Amino acid sequence: MTPFVSSLQRFLYSHYFLGGLRQAIGVLFLPIVLGGVFQEYTIGVIAAVGAVCVAIIDQPGSPRRYGTNGMLIAMLLGTLSAFVTGLVSSHAVAIWLFVPAMAFVFSLFNAFGKQGGLLGFACLLIMTLTMRTPLTPTDALWHTLYSSLGSLFYFVFSFTSHKLLWHREEQQTLSVALFATADYMLARSRFYDTTTDQEENYRNLIRSQAAMTEAHQAARDIVLRELPRGRGRSDRLRVASLNIFIDMVALLDTLVATHTDYATLRRNLQDSDVMLFARDALYKLAGNLARIALNIARNKKAMERNSVKAELRAIEFELETYRRQGMADNDPETYALLVQVMRRLRNASRIVERMALHTAKAGDVALVDRNLHQSLGRFLTRTDIRLAMLTSNLRRDSPYFRYAVRVSVATFLAMSLSAVMASIPALNRMAPTLGAHGYWIVLTIFIIMKPGFAMTRQRSGPRLAGTLIGCVLAFALFNVTHNPNLFLAMLIITSVLHYSLIHVNFMVAAIFNTIFVLLAFHFLSPDAPIAISERLLDTFIGCTLALLCSYILPWWEHNFMASLAKAVRKANREYLDAGLRYAGLARAKAGDAAPPEANERGADTAPQSKDDLAEADVRWRLARKSAYIAFSNFAAAFYRMMGEPIRRQKNVPELNNLMIQNHVLASQISAVIPVLANLADVPPGVQSALDAIMAYLDGKDATAPTIIETAGELATIAYPLRQMIKAAQLIRQEMRGLDGA
Repeated sequence: MTPFVSSLQRFLYSHYFLGGLRQAIGVLFLPIVLGGVFQEYTIGVIAAVGAVCVAIIDQPGSPRRYGTNGMLIAMLLGTLSAFVTGLVSSHAVAIWLFVPAMAFVFSLFNAFGKQGGLLGFACLLIMTLTMRTPLTPTDALWHTLYSSLGSLFYFVFSFTSHKLLWHREEQQTLSVALFATADYMLARSRFYDTTTDQEENYRNLIRSQAAMTEAHQAARDIVLRELPRGRGRSDRLRVASLNIFIDMVALLDTLVATHTDYATLRRNLQDSDVMLFARDALYKLAGNLARIALNIARNKKAMERNSVKAELRAIEFELETYRRQGMADNDPETYALLVQVMRRLRNASRIVERMALHTAKAGDVALVDRNLHQSLGRFLTRTDIRLAMLTSNLRRDSPYFRYAVRVSVATFLAMSLSAVMASIPALNRMAPTLGAHGYWIVLTIFIIMKPGFAMTRQRSGPRLAGTLIGCVLAFALFNVTHNPNLFLAMLIITSVLHYSLIHVNFMVAAIFNTIFVLLAFHFLSPDAPIAISERLLDTFIGCTLALLCSYILPWWEHNFMASLAKAVRKANREYLDAGLRYAGLARAKAGDAAPPEANERGADTAPQSKDDLAEADVRWRLARKSAYIAFSNFAAAFYRMMGEPIRRQKNVPELNNLMIQNHVLASQISAVIPVLANLADVPPGVQSALDAIMAYLDGKDATAPTIIETAGELATIAYPLRQMIKAAQLIRQEMRGLDGA
């Protein structure tokens, strides 16, 4: 957790809470008005079901364009699903054929990605809540009409609120990304603490980087979707957000996107105070960034900050002492490494100070990087949805097809078990509403089951525990008071907290969801028995069926790992290639001659223009983003695999080593390229090292140079180049091992 900012503050000022509040209001408004004013509780609940279907697509932090299109598609498919389900609900055979078939189709929507998975779940939800009671054709028509009314109301409400609160959404999304960056900086600071375990530090670092990459991409998709075009108030606000985003990326370039040889520092400087000064400086910078993030979320000026001048001056003093003792001559690489650490800390401090000033400025502000502004749109996430993405997955070796089959089978078993339980008199005497709420089992399966086994298992335990705690709390509430006003207040509060916490803490969200559902059924049937035991029993059965059916046509994570490892290697290779191209053009511009790399690739030998250099810079940044995303996907899949049964965990040492070496390689590329861009020419030893690294990443054999120049500025890249050579060699070795396996 980032220092100086509590979890409660981060949550209350996050887009999760604002999004949860928006979703709860949009879902509950019509039921409260129709039920409280017109006493039409049933119509209100049906309208709420339609609103819930659209609310699922309206996720906090999602781009408005995709959110709006997704909600429109959810309205259309949700209305169609509700109508067809209502028609077949009164036919015993038809409903048994229709529901598992639709479970298969909508589960296959996961092939479209995250948005497709949410859309499929929304349709499954409205289908399940419609099948709870048999309907005549006329009733099905009215049910669909009321449901459509709810979905339409939610769409209009959400669209309007987004238009009015767009700047708050930008600020809160930026805040989440800044908090994630601060968490990553804090994880890096622990490496300078010689009392901590390096392996544990590295695991925390990789997890923090994966979370940071996801948060940064969400910020890109929100902030860069609508760029400033004029000089109105909205454009000034967009410029302010854009400046903070650009500085956040600059901070990533300066400090986060580099790799320091912590092992060498710990070995050579075990008792040196410079390690403590670096740790404290990073710790303070993380705290400052966390405060800036909180103030951005609160729309306030960032006034309180901790200065790191004392730590920087102390590091400078230690460096001067080492220089006088001859470290610069006797151990130039370690000395250069310490100089790099000091420079990065100093630059990071300046950027954090500038970000704080962005929050304090009023009136007209200028972009901190106009050249970057022209190309920011290319960093956005593009979603491509085609029907062929579904049809191409209708094969047995497709993980999405296997997942859809599992969900369909689990749905059929849940319906069968519900029918059997409803026909047992003894069970119905113990739980009078068991038969009426049997669809809860099906709904639990849709909530729990995910394409990956580990994800299903991770959700089943918290869901069951949350339901148990929620049932206990609901039982206590119903026995302590019978005040309907208090029940209504609790209904609203639990709805807001459920929607707000669903992405933060799944178990706590399940607690509030359970209380909300039980309160909703109490308002529908005040005189009926409270279905607490039925809710708990159905959830337990649903979780059990979801886990058991996860073994049907399973698709284990190790099946993906080889392709993900190749994707990371390819992304790093392209990242290095784009960086060398940029560095070559920068040297050509400075020396008014074509770079050697360009000549080797058959490029024009004429002097390169400023536009060529800017384009190369953008391509390098894009390649870096792709490398980070590929690494995050690989790391996330690896940790999911570690949550699967041990016998399904294949090639763990090799994959773990690949994860570490790819991280080292990407970080060192970020450190080397800027230095290469500032050189007058590339020495032979450095060029040989770069050629060997490229060959290793291509899977070829090569001979790495034994001597790399270390005179002057070259001392700052000698160690990174050796680390890159070692990492590339190990990546080639481990990839060959995976191919053999």
